[in-house]
Amino acid sequence: MSLTTASARARRDWWVGYAMVSPVVLGALLFVVVPLGMVVWYSLHEWNVLANTFQFSGAENYQRLVEDQGLHDALWATLWFSIGLVVLNIVLALLLAVLLDQRLPGTTTFRTFFFSPVVVSLVAWTIVWSFLLQADGGINGFLSLLGIEGPNWLRQPTTAMLSVIVVQVFKNVGLNMILFLAALQGVPEELQEAARLDGASAWRRFRSITLPLISPTILLVSIITIVGSLEVFAQIDVLTGGGPGSSTTVLVYYLYQQAFQFNDFGYASAIAVLLFAIVLVLTLLQWQSRKKWVFHEV
Repeated sequence: MSLTTASARARRDWWVGYAMVSPVVLGALLFVVVPLGMVVWYSLHEWNVLANTFQFSGAENYQRLVEDQGLHDALWATLWFSIGLVVLNIVLALLLAVLLDQRLPGTTTFRTFFFSPVVVSLVAWTIVWSFLLQADGGINGFLSLLGIEGPNWLRQPTTAMLSVIVVQVFKNVGLNMILFLAALQGVPEELQEAARLDGASAWRRFRSITLPLISPTILLVSIITIVGSLEVFAQIDVLTGGGPGSSTTVLVYYLYQQAFQFNDFGYASAIAVLLFAIVLVLTLLQWQSRKKWVFHEV
């Protein structure tokens, strides 16, 4: 092969390679990088749509983030919501996956029951739960049959947050359950058998063999669940509207209030930048920590 032919083929491969990746690159630029840059730009301005004002304000919106007590309350609400959702979702999903992996009778029905909420419309799912959680709703009606007087679930700060967490857990736990189940079925049976012959208990086999081998899936599920917990909006809007008080006003809902209720788009953009920074930092921390506990990572 001549040098000219090799050079022409290399150029052709170069153009073909860039043609293949260009749709993804252009999509990322148009729908990720450019919008993010515009949000940062808007956060440096005082922008009120109703008053038709758009004035450069520098870092004033970011200084306001530090001083805004409403934002601090929203961050605390987000923290409690995320902790409750992540812990309950991952633990319950793993427990359900372990049960399904036993291949007991009725496994197909059991799996369908927990996975079906994943494909149901989020708003429809939340509306149904809003009726069930009313003071005279289905849940309190069932409790009354047992002689228990149920609370007004959505009108008390503690029970309102708990209700939102539980509704979201049951909405998405089926997806994580399937991911864990696929990981569990990929654990080599010969390793389990060898440990069983050595006298290892079921818990010891699960802790020393199963958990390390499914740790990449645990990392994936934890990242997805944490990011999802920081982006919750529809459930809050339908169930509680951020109340009672501000007990369930999470960060995304507070951003929505500033932008579309108070028409303060500049400050809302600063909150969006803060949310992006939080998601980015948490994701990077999880990704860096994988070297210490994820199997096959060095």
